Amino acid sequence: MNPLMQRLGLRVPVVQAPMAGGPTTPELVAAVSRAGGLGSLGAAYLSPAQLREAGAAVRALTARPFALNLFVPAPLPGVTAAEVAAAVADLAPLHAELELPPPALLERVREDFGAQFTAALAVLSVGQPAVFSFAFGRLGRPEVAALQAAGTLVIGTATGVEEARALAADGVDAVVAQGGAAGGHRGGWAHDERADTLALTRAVVETVGLPVIAAGGLMDAADVRAALAAGASLAQCGTAFLRATEAGTSAPYRAALAAAQPSQTTLTRAFSGRPARGLTNRVTAEVRHPLPYPLQNALTRPLRAAATPAGRAEFLSLWAGEGVHRGREGTAAEILGELWPK
Repeated sequence: MNPLMQRLGLRVPVVQAPMAGGPTTPELVAAVSRAGGLGSLGAAYLSPAQLREAGAAVRALTARPFALNLFVPAPLPGVTAAEVAAAVADLAPLHAELELPPPALLERVREDFGAQFTAALAVLSVGQPAVFSFAFGRLGRPEVAALQAAGTLVIGTATGVEEARALAADGVDAVVAQGGAAGGHRGGWAHDERADTLALTRAVVETVGLPVIAAGGLMDAADVRAALAAGASLAQCGTAFLRATEAGTSAPYRAALAAAQPSQTTLTRAFSGRPARGLTNRVTAEVRHPLPYPLQNALTRPLRAAATPAGRAEFLSLWAGEGVHRGREGTAAEILGELWPK
């Protein structure tokens, strides 16, 4: 057992990745933590009230530590009328198929990060130890200090050595090294190396004097052991938990995951405007003029929301890592047991 596991009281060196947008229900987070790993609540798209409610729901289900994850915002990008028109034109035929109104860019495109952070700090101060993880940027030093003063462990996400070095300088307690095989959004902000997970883990371990959490394509016990052998303190797994009984993964999403073949994932900006890895579908193939994040994410939200009840996976953001074809169904505890057999 390494120092990070000891600090968090973990029995299993596995973090369930914080997959925002629905998969990481309080039930999934709590189930992973109860089974000895570190459950993570992907709260980036939750309002402050929803964040508090979800955090309280996790606390009601387990006294074990869990992580809460947010996206660090960048200044909203400026776009021209022509760029908006091109993005809308890409989506218009898809809206028509689902009998939706024409796509339109709403004025409010994301939650207020300051209010989210205040809510997160309140949630995490209730039980110890607790973890705050973040992606898409660097958390301000006052925020890092406030979390640590409350006894919360702070974890930043890096997609390259340069970013890992910056996070260490900011005073974080640990770094997630996100390899190129990882599903979902790329968590970095400066230079994404899109490197092999194990190679990136070794490089980050050699660069920063902090615990490193390996992420990207880790789907079974052999992958977890390899990550630890590369110097990681923990292995972060997301795609492996998407088909867990407790996950909030929708029925059409689950069906697409179950049918996934090797080499079926792609990096795309079509859904959110930010590079993210998921299964190929009509949106990844047909949307050619995405707006920058978070504008595109807001623009495609009505399409994604309508596609789920309609069972139309071709219009969903099917985030998944390169190892998706090796996924399985089962309870979170069963999946965790496969990742780290007793």
